[in-house]
Amino acid sequence: MMALHVAEAILLGLLGIGLLLAAFTWWTARRVLATLPAQGRLVDAGGVTFNVLEQGQGQPLVLIHGLAGQMRHFTYGMVKLLAPHFRVVAIDRPGSGHSVRPATMAADVSTQAAAIAALLDKLQLGPAVIVGHSLGGAIALTLAVEQPRCVAGLALVAPLTHLPPDAAPPEAFRALTIETGWLRALFAWTLVVPATMAGSRAVLEQVFGPEAVPGDFAGRGGGLMSLCPHQFIAASRDMQAVTARLPAVSARYHDLHIPVRVLFGRQDRILDWKKNGQALADTAPQAKLTLVDGGHMLPVTQVEATVAFVESAVKDMGLQATI
Repeated sequence: MMALHVAEAILLGLLGIGLLLAAFTWWTARRVLATLPAQGRLVDAGGVTFNVLEQGQGQPLVLIHGLAGQMRHFTYGMVKLLAPHFRVVAIDRPGSGHSVRPATMAADVSTQAAAIAALLDKLQLGPAVIVGHSLGGAIALTLAVEQPRCVAGLALVAPLTHLPPDAAPPEAFRALTIETGWLRALFAWTLVVPATMAGSRAVLEQVFGPEAVPGDFAGRGGGLMSLCPHQFIAASRDMQAVTARLPAVSARYHDLHIPVRVLFGRQDRILDWKKNGQALADTAPQAKLTLVDGGHMLPVTQVEATVAFVESAVKDMGLQATI
C-alpha cells in the first residue's frame, strides 16, 4: 500500500512539473510571437496558409529559407538590398514561422515544393529565380525538377543537395530526430524551451561557425522563434521527411537545363560544400559553384556578398533587373 502511495505521489509530481513546463512554454511562445509578428500577409495556397512578404518590382525572386528558419533570415538584410532591383517574395515555408501547415500534410520536399508552386501560381509570378538556403535549396531544386513552369533559374546558398551516406543529421539538429508524433509534441511543449535556452550557444556556434553569431540575430534574425513549439515540430517533421523524396529528386539533376548558381562557405559546419555544392555542379549541366570563406549562415553573416551573388546569378542567367 505504501509503495502504491509513493508511486501515485511521483506520478502527480511529474504531472505537476509537466504542467508547469507547458505553461512556461505557452507563456514564452506568446512573448516570442508578440516580439516577432508576421512581416508579410497571409495567403492560402496549396493547402497551406503562407506568410508572404513582397517588396519591389521587376524580375521575381522567391526566397526560401532553411531548416528551423523563417523569412527573417532574409529580411535581416538581403530583402532591403534586393528590393530596389527585383520583385522580392520572401516566404515562411509550410509550418515554419507564421505559415500554417495542416497536421495531416506531408513534410517532404516534393509536397512543400508543390505547395510553393501553387502559391507562385496564385501570385501570378510567372517563371521566377528561386533563391534557396540550406533545406530551402533542396526545395528549390525540387521545384525546378518537378514544377519547372515556376522556375527561370536557381541561386542557391549553402544548399542541401544530396543525402549523406549514413543520412545522419548534423549535431546541431540531433534534437529534431524524435520520430513519434505524440512524443515530439510532448517534448516541444515541455523541454524544448529550457533545452534551447541551455544549449543555444553551442548550437548557434555550429550553425554559424566559424563566423560569429550577430548580436541581434535573436530578434532581427528571428532566432527567438526556435522557442515556439510549432517551430520545433515543423523542423523535426521537415528533417525526417527529407529521406522520402530527396534521393529521387537528386537522381534527376542531370535533367536540369536551366541556369543553377551555387554559393558555399568553405568552412560550412552544417553541409559539406564538396558533397553538396560540388556534387551538384558536377551533375547539373548549367550549374556553377562559387566558394567564399565563411560558414553556413551566409544570408545573415555576409549579406552584401550574398546579395552580390544573387545579382550576379540573375545577370548570368540573362534576366533583367530593374535599374
